[in-house]
Amino acid sequence: MIILKVNILLKEAMKKRNFTQMQLSELSGVRQAAISELYRNTRQEINLIMIAKLATAMDIKDISELLQFDDEE
Repeated sequence: MIILKVNILLKEAMKKRNFTQMQLSELSGVRQAAISELYRNTRQEINLIMIAKLATAMDIKDISELLQFDDEE
């Protein structure tokens, strides 16, 4: 069975826009600790509301800029 692994590309998106974790937290309303886990791609669970808040704060229109799926065997 193939399982898809979700990679969060938050670090790349933030660097592209020169955002700090604190700035993104303030703009999105997402806790800085959660942003830190997403930034390091160590968070085990994410929800669509959080992703939508981050995408809105960074003016991301294409979700592939923030999420990537990889096959895992």
